[in-house]
Amino acid sequence: MYHITAIAAFKDNYIWCLHHQGKAVLVDPGDAELVTAFLTAHQLEPVAILVTHHHWDHVDGIPALQQHWPELAVYISAGERDKTRHQLKNCHIVSDTMQFVVQELQLTFSVLAVPGHTLSHVAYFCQLQAQEPVLFCGDTLFSAGCGRLFEGTHQQMYQSLGKINTLQGNTQIYCTHEYTLANLQFAKEVEPDNNAIVEHRVWCETRRAANQPTLPTSLEKERQINPYLRCEIPALQQRWQQQNGADLFRFLRLWKDRY
Repeated sequence: MYHITAIAAFKDNYIWCLHHQGKAVLVDPGDAELVTAFLTAHQLEPVAILVTHHHWDHVDGIPALQQHWPELAVYISAGERDKTRHQLKNCHIVSDTMQFVVQELQLTFSVLAVPGHTLSHVAYFCQLQAQEPVLFCGDTLFSAGCGRLFEGTHQQMYQSLGKINTLQGNTQIYCTHEYTLANLQFAKEVEPDNNAIVEHRVWCETRRAANQPTLPTSLEKERQINPYLRCEIPALQQRWQQQNGADLFRFLRLWKDRY
């Protein structure tokens, strides 16, 4: 059985730790101290770091972790490595459609290039043995939302979300920020009559009241509540007077930027 644990960091980040039989893969470790404390408490040895993009809250913990565990491998795209302010060691450069194996956990990861939030942003898909598939998608797809466009274009992000949306519905989505309730508030503005949004908001409010994450979410759930994955719906295009899905996505993302 593989376990994925959220290590809460900063104001609203999650550093994900995928672990099995004493070995661990870390995703976007922005804080080394929190990660080290978690690994020590659970007697885990980190064997790999997956980096989705170069922003400080996703990479700043890596140098200290590599100092503590010198053999620790870092998987990162070339474009994101070049923009990282740290000199990362033991880098394995990943690119779209590439697969790599983390032998210690006997897991194969598939890489998806998902530009938009940053130009070389990637996501990591893994089909866990006898468990639901997982996607570590950084700041591209959020529950009921998507990332801001710091480097890429609306068309790039629209295509990136479309690529994610081709995965099977039971894929568990592990994004890196607890933005769900705020995103659901906006989603309700976009679709006031969507009962799935209302129902999920109640569930999320209960989770947050108990200081529990609203993540992971499933791709199937996101198809019901996430306006950015629903841009192909003709009624939604008509409601907001947009010609097609790409136009509706751009309209919604610009609206959310001002929201």
